[in-house]
Amino acid sequence: MRSELSRRLVEAFRWTDPGPESTHLVSDVSGWWRDPVVLAGLGPALAEPYRADPPTVVVAPEVTGLLLGPLVATALGAGFVPAYKSTGERRIAEPTTWAWTATDYRGRRFALGVRDRHLGPGDRVLVVDDWVASGAQARALHEIAALRGAAVLGTACLVASVAPEVAALLRLNSLLTSADLDR
Repeated sequence: MRSELSRRLVEAFRWTDPGPESTHLVSDVSGWWRDPVVLAGLGPALAEPYRADPPTVVVAPEVTGLLLGPLVATALGAGFVPAYKSTGERRIAEPTTWAWTATDYRGRRFALGVRDRHLGPGDRVLVVDDWVASGAQARALHEIAALRGAAVLGTACLVASVAPEVAALLRLNSLLTSADLDR
């Protein structure tokens, strides 16, 4: 089933050219959400490596992580916690633990925040995102989990394009690599 899902992910993916002001192509993953077979298979496929030793909570960043994270959490029987993204101006009206990302593949930095009441000691965290390009967001979420006293089991994503040492640091499992999409 996983090879069929991977095949469908590749077929539904597109690189798009946003125009002359851009220096790179942009990934279009909208076909993944449109295909009901893909949508139904994503959570179970990303959850598979963690079934024997499941997390208590899945943490995923805005925006796409808010779709993908609950699919994985449901497949594992775990809770879901969103990580909010900010450039520094955003405030949440309750205690929130924030961590800044390193510079991402586009040269941007964000603060990611998780409400304190949703993550704490004793939690076993699985970080989930659609694409791990630099590892910046995943590292920030690992940092937040550590600050809250939680243990991180690893990171699961649909596409990984990070260096092997970063993948090892994040304990990264992915369904595809960026090379799978460069055809």
